[in-house]
Amino acid sequence: MTTPVQCDLCSASTDTADFEVAGMPEGSDRRLTLCTSCRLQIDDPDTIQPNYWRFLGDTMWSPRAPVQVVSWRMLKRLDAEPWAQDLLDLLYLDDEVRGWAEAGSALAEDSIVVHKDCNGNVLSAGDTVIITKDLDVKGTSFVAKRGTAVRNISLTDNPEHIEGRVNGTRIVILTSFVKLS
Repeated sequence: MTTPVQCDLCSASTDTADFEVAGMPEGSDRRLTLCTSCRLQIDDPDTIQPNYWRFLGDTMWSPRAPVQVVSWRMLKRLDAEPWAQDLLDLLYLDDEVRGWAEAGSALAEDSIVVHKDCNGNVLSAGDTVIITKDLDVKGTSFVAKRGTAVRNISLTDNPEHIEGRVNGTRIVILTSFVKLS
């Protein structure tokens, strides 16, 4: 009896195929076995389903460098998700493996999105900002008041938007209406 081949990331044993991890040096172990779901979401960032990738909390500890590299890259893509930010903070990669992860990452230096507040200060995930204008929050009956502190913000793909919690509701806020605290 043959053992079914499992996805190196999510452990699914159906519809698997070889996948070569870009950015890793010639001659190194850079092949993974991935299921169709993982492969499609890695290849097309528009199809990413954030909750699908929660298994990375276990997978990122693999001793295999290609698994670590792909785990790091996917967590970077999902950094708007608080759970992914937490995992990324916990993940330790050797300098060599981190270099491989960054080298093949879709987050090349020229494609990094920079978020700036109304004063031109660069915002980072986890920062605290202050709302500078009363904002009507679409889909709710409340107004985000001027002077409200928004803690632990998340960044989006759009440099003009951030996400944060106001009155217990997660909202998208224009960066032109916040200042770094």
